[in-house]
Amino acid sequence: MYIEIISPDNTIFQGEAELVQCPGKTGSFEILNNHAPMIAVLKEGRIKVTGSDRKSVFFDVKGGVVEVLKNKVLILAE
Repeated sequence: MYIEIISPDNTIFQGEAELVQCPGKTGSFEILNNHAPMIAVLKEGRIKVTGSDRKSVFFDVKGGVVEVLKNKVLILAE
């Protein structure tokens, strides 16, 4: 799936991922390929993005919103 993490200042990350873990307002959740469409609010925490090579990168956020639609994950982060 394709993921894009955007802050008010710039694009933080964009690329392909196998798994995305997010700090949801009501609890942490993971997004995998072919995930159902959804919109969720994020709280302060760490986003984990795991690529097809099984390597993970982490991004600290103060909050935001995530949208999942047709194997594309868009995160608007603070």
